[in-house]
Parts: sequence; structure tokens; C-alpha cells
Amino acid sequence: MSSERILIIEDDCEIQEMLKYAFAQEGWKLIQVKTGEEGLAHLEKNGADCVVLDIMLPGMDGFKALKKIRADERLRLLPVILCTARGEEADIVAGLELGADDYVVKPYSPRVLAARIRAGLRRNELAESGYGLGGEKTVYRNGALYLDVQRHTCFLDETPLELLATEFAILAHFMRHPDIVFSRQKLIAAVRGDDYPVTDRSVDVQILGLRKKLMHAGDMIETIRGVGYRFKAQ
Repeated sequence: MSSERILIIEDDCEIQEMLKYAFAQEGWKLIQVKTGEEGLAHLEKNGADCVVLDIMLPGMDGFKALKKIRADERLRLLPVILCTARGEEADIVAGLELGADDYVVKPYSPRVLAARIRAGLRRNELAESGYGLGGEKTVYRNGALYLDVQRHTCFLDETPLELLATEFAILAHFMRHPDIVFSRQKLIAAVRGDDYPVTDRSVDVQILGLRKKLMHAGDMIETIRGVGYRFKAQ
């Protein structure tokens, strides 16, 4: 039975109780707090393996809490799932731009949230170990760009790049398949699995963020109009 620590930052007592009951069979250690400040304090002192973060919180909202989480180098790869009662694309895109790994829209099924948590835990495990991300080859080079899957490191001109887990997975997939054109849906399915609900705009946000972090090498990722994206071999 697993014993991963799931930090739930949610001020709705009924939702907290529902999740406590629904996750009883998962074997997770649930830590439940009601404010962003409490959640950050817990992460600072004790850490966690995954965070479920409500956006609408008293005091510090979920967006501000997420920004602080991603500003901490120790928490860069920590899976964070945003929960929002507002399903508008703008809110979802804002969360992804700040570094959220996933999101669920209220009201949601506890089973769906549990599946998203398990997926986040698996992605993080693979990102840290490197296994399952690309067959036997784990080191890729393209021009000045170097990526080591097993060590989860990426360098540009010998300068380390600080990539989020999803950004790293996308880049690894690109470097594994240079010059192949991927639609947005195929690209996200390759790094997050089939049937993952995502909009074209949210994929574009991930690519935009990755290009910015690649700096002068960002043009290696080409936009193929009406189709998707391609990574140029050099």
C-alpha cells in the first residue's frame, strides 16, 4: 500500500471530509489545511509528494500560493493540481502559466481527482528516475542543447535550464523524435497519456513557456500552422 503524502489546501470543510472519506482506501497520508499560508508553511517544514490546491482561498489565493511554490527550487518538480470553480479557459491558462501540472473543475468526482493525483505521482517518479520516458537512450544532444533523462537535467551552452516537469517531458519527447510533426493532442498524450482533457490554448502556453526558457534555442521548436509543432534537428 502506498504512503505518499498528499497536501490538500482547501477551505471548504465539506470537500475536505468528502476527500478524506473517498481517499481512505488509497493508502495516502492526507494533510489537510484551509489556507495558502498554512500550506506553504507545511511544505517548508515537512514537504509533500503532491499538492491539491484550491484557487479561491481566504487570504492568499491559490495562484499566489502556486507562484511561491514554484519559486522554491526544492519544490520545482512537486506535482500541483489546481482546483477551480471557474472553468473558464483564462483561469486554466493562468494556472498552467504559473506552473500547475494539472487542474480539475468543481464540482468534480473524487475518483477523477484520485486518478489525477496518481498520474501526477507517476509523472514525478518517472521524471526523477528517468525510466519509462524513452527506451534505452537517456541522453540527447541537439546543437548547444543537452538533455539527460535519467538525471533530469538540461543544459544550454553548459548553462542549466530550470524546467518544470511537463516542460521537461515535452522537450524530451521532442528531442527523442526530431523533425517529426506532432499535433497538440498527440504531443500532450505522449507526455500525459491518452484521453487527457486539454485545450489547444493550454498546449500553446506550455510551448511558449518552454521556448522562453530555451532562449536563443527556442526557435528549434517550429510551429506548423494548422497542424502542431516540430523540433528541428541540428
